This record gives sequence, structure tokens and C-alpha cells, in this order.
Amino acid sequence: MINVNEVIETNEMIEKENLDVRTITLGISLLDCITSDLDKLCDNIYNKIYETAKDLVKTGDQISREYGIPIVNKRISITPIALIGGAACKEPGDFVKIARTLDRVAKAVGVNFIGGYSALVSKGMTEADRLLIESIPEALASTDVVCSSVNVGSTKTGINMDAVRLMGTIVKKTAEATKEKDSLGCAKLVVFCNAPDDNPFMAGAFHGVTEADKIINVGVSGPGVVKTALEKVRGENFEVLCETIKKTAFKVTRVGQLVAQEASKRLGVPFGIIDLSLAPTPAIGDSVADILHEIGVEHAGAPGTTAALALLNDQVKKGGVMASSYVGGLSGAFIPVSEDQGMINAVEAGALTLEKLEAMTCVCSVGLDMIAVPGDTKDTTIAGIIADEMAIGMINQKTTAVRLIPVIGKGVGETVEFGGLLGYAPIMPVNQFSCDNFVNRGGRIPAPVHSFKN
Repeated sequence: MINVNEVIETNEMIEKENLDVRTITLGISLLDCITSDLDKLCDNIYNKIYETAKDLVKTGDQISREYGIPIVNKRISITPIALIGGAACKEPGDFVKIARTLDRVAKAVGVNFIGGYSALVSKGMTEADRLLIESIPEALASTDVVCSSVNVGSTKTGINMDAVRLMGTIVKKTAEATKEKDSLGCAKLVVFCNAPDDNPFMAGAFHGVTEADKIINVGVSGPGVVKTALEKVRGENFEVLCETIKKTAFKVTRVGQLVAQEASKRLGVPFGIIDLSLAPTPAIGDSVADILHEIGVEHAGAPGTTAALALLNDQVKKGGVMASSYVGGLSGAFIPVSEDQGMINAVEAGALTLEKLEAMTCVCSVGLDMIAVPGDTKDTTIAGIIADEMAIGMINQKTTAVRLIPVIGKGVGETVEFGGLLGYAPIMPVNQFSCDNFVNRGGRIPAPVHSFKN
């Protein structure tokens, strides 16, 4: 049981150190909505989501007021739509109709985002998968709060390079389709390897088929809290450093556990998992890069950065896992460039490059996240970057992802403003040498030998 005194202890963290619960995400299965009639399918989807989620925002706001805990986002994740629309959708436009239905119902219940406009194609692609993927540019251009994800690889199955090559094109088309908004559609699209079924964070959230009919997942945050704690042990050895991170992560996670239990009880929905991820925001002092600086590197990207990030990620998990009955999702430390002021500063100082970010993803929670690149970047180059990141996830048995934003009409040296939690980003240079012959081979990269465990 959680004692309310544990929450009182966090008041200063909330008031001065940017502690928040980043999201309550309600996962909803749409498997019982399936029909071959597209209009009926859209009605079923709208009604199921509305009835299940109509009290989510109100409940989150009540918990926030009663406990004084900021709950920044209320979100919905749904069964991957490629599975739900397979019987009814005969062309990409049919899937776009579903996307617009999702947008309408999400706005009707008042959530910030809805995730699950997704396809899982790590080993192969059905016709429905292909149609959904081809529909993504129009779907994201014609909706506001719909988020899309495509899982193209896993440790168990290898990497579907046909899907990787296709996603290079889709990312570029999405950028073109939303160029009037600085290619914002790409900020709602992520390509995964080893995507988890219970991730509460966008844009990659979907409700896995192994989940219950409905579930509450909570994502905590708190980079500012960790940074402040480390300021008090500046110059101490690694043992003290690690213990401080663990103790702080424990306290932060307990806040998330309380919110999850309360939301579960009040909504009558089972509690799923707490995601322990340190999720930064553009707010000053709420930065993973600033934690790395406090650990001892001048800027994120300096020598020692990957080791410092590995330490941080591991200690956050060790401290948080004892504070919650169920831990899942991504869990660790996010390194999105546009959403972390310290990362932006490091890019502008010349300390952080795309290649160094890729090295850092070997030890963090996600991957190349919210990175703006020149709008004239070739789709084959985007596919090559995706392939590199998928390989890191596949070989290391971890989740990795790519959320690149080729900003049409802008180049290196310029910045792009996304607003809100998405922040702003400097346009980063991309290696100009070609990988065309590699990504155009077609087929699948086999799973690594250590995947054969059954």
C-alpha cells in the first residue's frame, strides 16, 4: 500500500523540480469492433472508444487536484488498426476514414493523443498492413491527434528491409503532406524495432493483442528531480551517484503508482504498468542532457556521454522497479532532441551529432527521437538511418525507434518550431554518402543467432 505521506514528500519536487506524471494512457482493445462493413466499423470504433474513455480526462483532472500532482497528458492507445481494418479496407483511403474517426472520438473525449494507427510487420506484410502504411501521409495530414507507428523488426524475427525501405518513402511523403506545418506529421510517426505492447508514450503507443480489453498504463517523468538530487552529491564517487539516482527514481515512481492505482479504481479499469522513463520537456531544468552534464560531461555528446547515459538508465530502472507492482513500456531515459533544451544546446554547440546520438541509443530507452533533418534528405537515406537503428535494437534485444522529421524547405543551420511538449529543434546534418544499393536489395535481414531460445 502507498502511504499519502510518501506523496507529501514529493511536494517540493512538483513545485520546484518539474516532477509530473507525464501521461495516463487508457489502452482499449478494438478486436470486438471488427466487421467487413467500413461504415459499421467506424461506428463500432467510435462507440467503443467513447464509452470506454468518456471519463478519462475528468478522472485524471480530479486525481491531479486532490493530490496536487500534475498529470500532463491523458491519452488513448488502441489495437493496431491494420489488424482491425483488414476485413473492411480495400484501399489506403479506407484506412484514412478510420484515422479521421479516431481523431473525432479522441477530440470528443478530450484526450491529447490517440495512438495505434499502426502496423506490425517485423517478418512480413499483409495487404492490410501495406494499405495502412501507404495511407499514413494522408492520415496524419488530415488529423490532429492521431499518432502512427510501424514495427519493422525484432530480435526474434529479424528486420523486414522491404518495410524499412517503404518507411523511408512514407516518412518523406508525410513530411511533404504536412510541409505547411513544418512537416509536423512526422512528429506523430515512429518506426520501431521490438515495440512493446504496453507503451503509454506517444507516438509509439498501441494496445497489444496480448493485453486485456482495457487497461491503465501510466508514464512518469522527473528529469529535473534527478538533476537536483545529483547537485547535492556533486564530486562524490560512482557508488554515491548511483545510490542517489536509485533513491530518487523510487520516489518518482511511487507517485506514478499512486496515480495509476487511483485511476484504475475510479475508472473500473485494471492497472497495467508504470513506465519509468525520464521524459524531458522544453522547460528549463527538465532535461536528460542536464543530468548527463551533472554526472560530469560538459555537453551531451562529449566523450563519456554514452557511459553516463548507460549508468543513468540502469539506475533509474533499479530504483523504480521496486516502487511499482508492474513495470513495463520503454522505461529508462528518453533523448528526444527537440523536447530537451539541454540536447538542443549540445547540438548548437557542436557537441552532439546524429552519429553520437545513434551510439547513445545503444544504452537508452528509445532511439533517434524528434530529430529534424534537412528537407531534401533522400528517402533511401532515411531508410538507411532506420535500418541502422533497427539493427541496434535487434542485436541488443531492446526497443529502438526512429522519429526523424525531414523539414521540407529547411536546411542545416535553420531551426523549426513545433510548439508545446514537442519544442523546437535545430536542423541536423545527415551523412551525404549513398546507401541506395543496400536498402534497395529487398527481403529480410535474419534474426541474430542468440534469438533462438525456445
